[in-house]
Amino acid sequence: IVSTSQEVEVMVLEIDTVKRRVSLGLKQTQRNPWEVFAENNPVGKQVEGEVKNITEFGLFIGLDNDIDGMVHLSDLTWEGRGEDVIGDYRKGDMVQAVVTEVDVEKERISLSVKALDNSFDGAVEGVKRGSIITVEVTSIEEGGVEVVYEGAKSFIRRSDLARDRGDQRPERFNVGDKVDVRVTNVDAKTRRLGLSIKAREIAEEKEAVQQYGSSDSGASLGDILGAA
Repeated sequence: IVSTSQEVEVMVLEIDTVKRRVSLGLKQTQRNPWEVFAENNPVGKQVEGEVKNITEFGLFIGLDNDIDGMVHLSDLTWEGRGEDVIGDYRKGDMVQAVVTEVDVEKERISLSVKALDNSFDGAVEGVKRGSIITVEVTSIEEGGVEVVYEGAKSFIRRSDLARDRGDQRPERFNVGDKVDVRVTNVDAKTRRLGLSIKAREIAEEKEAVQQYGSSDSGASLGDILGAA
C-alpha cells in the first residue's frame, strides 16, 4: 500500500530513548475500515466478494478495504443443512450475500446467502395469524403432511389434521389435494407457516354457533351445523 520515496502521515506511538527507537503507526491516521464499511453497507444491503477461506462453520468472504465477512453454515441455505451445501463452494468463488450485522468494536461482519431469497416474504404478503388459506399437499408423512403455499413449504402435524381424533390420519390425504387451513403462526425467520385444519374446523364451528344458535334457542349443535 506504500512505495519507496512516498511521503506518508503517521502517528507517533512510542519513543524508546534507551533503544533510540521511535514506533510509528500508519493505520492510526486512517479511518477504521469497519466503521467505513458500516456506513457504506447498512444491514440489509447486498454485497459481493471472493471466498477467502472455508471452515467447518462457514465461509469467509473478502470485502472492501481488505476486511472479511463471515457466512455461517446456518445462513447458507433455507433448504436442508448448511453442512450439506458448503461443499459446493471453492476458494476464489465470487459470492453474493446480504449484510446481517456489523460489529465495529469486535471487527466482525455477518453475512447471509440465504437472505438473498426473499420469495417467502412475497408469498405470505397479506397472510397473518387467523387467515384461512388453501394449500396443496406435497408429501404424506407418518407425523403429518407436508404442504406448500405460493412456494412456501409448511408441515401440518398429525394432531392438527382434524378436530376429531379419528380423522387425524395422514393417509386420508393424497399428494396434490387442495386443503383449506387456518394460519396459526407466521415465522419469517424460519420461513415457516404454522397451519392447522383442526383450528379452521373449530373456528368454523364457533362461527356457526354464533350465527345460527344462541344459548336460549334450544337448537342442538347438529341442527346448528346442519343449518350452516
